[in-house]
Amino acid sequence: MAILAGQFGRQMSGIKLQSCTRTRTLHLDEFAFCIFIITCLQLMKQVIKSKEAFAGICRKFQIYGDLQSFGPYGNGHINDTYAAVFTQAGTEIRYILQKLNPLVFKDPIGLMDNVSRVTEYQQRKLRELKIGDALRRSLRLVPACDGKKYFIDNEKNVWRSYHFIEGASTFEVVASPEMAYEAAKEFGRFQAMLVDLPGGRLFETIPGFHDTSKRFRDFQEAVQSDVSDRARACGEEIDFANRYENIVSILTNFQKRGEIPERITHNDTKLNNVMIDRKTGKGVCVIDLDTVMPGLSLYDFGDLVRTSTSPVAEDETDLQKVSFRLEMFEALVRGFHEVFGEHFNEVEKSHLAFAGILITFETGLRFLTDFLRGDRYFKVKQPLHNLDRCRTQFKLIELMENRKSQMNEVVKKVFSPNSG
Repeated sequence: MAILAGQFGRQMSGIKLQSCTRTRTLHLDEFAFCIFIITCLQLMKQVIKSKEAFAGICRKFQIYGDLQSFGPYGNGHINDTYAAVFTQAGTEIRYILQKLNPLVFKDPIGLMDNVSRVTEYQQRKLRELKIGDALRRSLRLVPACDGKKYFIDNEKNVWRSYHFIEGASTFEVVASPEMAYEAAKEFGRFQAMLVDLPGGRLFETIPGFHDTSKRFRDFQEAVQSDVSDRARACGEEIDFANRYENIVSILTNFQKRGEIPERITHNDTKLNNVMIDRKTGKGVCVIDLDTVMPGLSLYDFGDLVRTSTSPVAEDETDLQKVSFRLEMFEALVRGFHEVFGEHFNEVEKSHLAFAGILITFETGLRFLTDFLRGDRYFKVKQPLHNLDRCRTQFKLIELMENRKSQMNEVVKKVFSPNSG
């Protein structure tokens, strides 16, 4: 870049500028300054235009006051998420606005019906149970001006807005067993609160989302087609995935035989989808409800194991830093058991450890498949991002396999009638 700039500067240095009164030579330093000023003015125009456009979206919702600032928010892989600051009677109030990803969610209206039903029922249950701080204990949609729970812009993008939950944060890595316990309690409480949700079966926002057999077929097709010419870069990962083909249908077969029930599940129980109070360290609420739909409780617990038992982020490139922390697994079992244990049947209890392995494999498989397809699903920051994510998942599987018997002992201990 510096070389190109130097070449450009030498070409432009000494350029003659003609005015109505005189002709003079503009030297490199003067020219560079002019370019800088022009660039700044162009950027200012873009910022103003962007803020005006965003303010126009905000005005479609029942949000009052003046927009002060906005910017990208969070680390989500799928939707475009923004935090917006408004002043209302001299007080700053924040809101979340999101533009749904149409490539992932083919029926965003059905998705929003799910989110609306779930969040409204959560608020109703919180009031009935007289749980304090209810306005922070679940997401709350901000209605659009026409009364709907979403707004569709001129480009057919679907937008929604949430009240911002203050005083709480999300985390990428579990820092302590206490944090793991609180996260598990929130996800378990989320499921428990929805066991009697009225109104019929929820819409499947992504059909087959946790159908590991389908995910494996997608992976095989991606290897076969190799549309991005990347298969040779991940031969070891492809071989690893093929060795686990025998586990992909175990839970779905249980469900088909009626041995484990379908429930309303979150289906994306990463640690960063639960908010933790910054002062108390207690769980506040579950967020990112786009994949809330019919599913298996074991999927939710398994994803908690995947995201909470290793001390590093899912895109860590140094695999020596990946480890499996049994104390975190025990904290997850205790947290989930405390608020949801009564709903588990014996088959579910006996497969809690396996669920961690299965969902970690499924997630690694999805990252690998997306890498092979050219990074069409997950947002990436560099060319090998999805492959790095895949490798951390597969490394964690190896570590869990080595501790599987201990994991099963933890489950037995926690679910024992004599467990304290």
